[in-house]
Amino acid sequence: MNPLYRNDRHGQFPESWYVASADIPAERPPLTGEIQADVCIIGAGYTGLSAARHLALKGLDVVVLEAHRTGFGASGRNGGQVCSGYDSNQTTLTRKLGAGPAKALWGLAEEAKSDLRNLCANHIPEARYTPGVMHGTYTAKETAQDEAEVDLLASAYGYDQARVCGPDEMRGLINSPQYHGGLLDMGAGHIHPLRYVLGLARLAEDAGARIFERSEVHRIDKGDPAIVATNKGRVKARFVVLAGNGYLPNLERKVAARVMPLNSFIGATEPLGDRADEILGQDIAVHDSKWVANYFRLSEDKRLLFGGRPSYSLGFPEGIASLMQKRIANIFPQLDGVKVDYAWGGTLGVTIPRMPAVIRVPPNILSAGGYSGHGVALSGLAGEVMAEAIAGQAGRFDILADLNVPNYPGGAAFRSPLLRLAMTWYAMRDRLGL
Repeated sequence: MNPLYRNDRHGQFPESWYVASADIPAERPPLTGEIQADVCIIGAGYTGLSAARHLALKGLDVVVLEAHRTGFGASGRNGGQVCSGYDSNQTTLTRKLGAGPAKALWGLAEEAKSDLRNLCANHIPEARYTPGVMHGTYTAKETAQDEAEVDLLASAYGYDQARVCGPDEMRGLINSPQYHGGLLDMGAGHIHPLRYVLGLARLAEDAGARIFERSEVHRIDKGDPAIVATNKGRVKARFVVLAGNGYLPNLERKVAARVMPLNSFIGATEPLGDRADEILGQDIAVHDSKWVANYFRLSEDKRLLFGGRPSYSLGFPEGIASLMQKRIANIFPQLDGVKVDYAWGGTLGVTIPRMPAVIRVPPNILSAGGYSGHGVALSGLAGEVMAEAIAGQAGRFDILADLNVPNYPGGAAFRSPLLRLAMTWYAMRDRLGL
């Protein structure tokens, strides 16, 4: 079933704490009739809006088509963590790719974080960028691996924002019996993701981009120009950007074969008041070393925003709030029975190597997605480098495209069975502590 409608109502944001705490603008009109543009972008999330803004600033005529509302998908629902690097750490990338390519990728990821911080400071302060992300570990072996990563970042990259926390310091920062230690990265941070994507839309429109909502794309006729068709209109464009990530229907098989939709869920507790300081000793975001990871942080009104539990299919399970209550109590027994005021799900995109899939389909159709949980910063970078490639400067685009993210075996048709097998296997490993 089309991921755009599997779990959501057309044009309606989920009932999330993000929606409740953001100023949602008036709905933009849908596309009607035929229009022309230099670039047509499919998807009004971080990737698409970043590309739209940068292209419009270069003087190109840009149209963005969104099936629902701007920021409706993962960009407005995620955990808000602005992480360093990629899902694969630099130790792994250096071993697989070599020191030079790994260093080039790190440089791009650092630019992604810097761009986001600057946007928040200068244009989107309501996103409330806050420094600090902790990677929580469960065993001494995992903590030692983090120590090796910190040493590599310092010696090979000159990165001095990360350090390892031992058990005593960890308990003071995160009052949970579960964690042995952690890697605290003060060069990373967290934001209100929906406010941020709405701010990006405002900046893109200020630069001259046109955004049409409730305009699902049903077909792309390749050519020069390409023709992008919706129910009520179509766009003739010299270039097309595919920016739907996990919400992108099977418009292009080369993309669908590389990027698998994967669901994750977040619960927002009732305001904790003074109890919040007993949960987190510092205003940081946390994600842990489980493959089926937990991630959490405090909201500005002292709720615990707690996420995790990727599902084994595209359908959301019943009773997300109670499921999140159980996960919260496992990490924080002192919050057993805490009320969950909001619970919602969203769909991200993952790839086999857990690295972004940045590709040219034909030469005038570009795509980026599959950020594998690191999309808050990397998606903005991907939009920018696609804009550069369209404008004739493909150097940074090619660094990401050269990753050559492979297809899932059997392509899009076999992604779901593979997902269920993989999730069952890794969930078992998590339970056994392997």
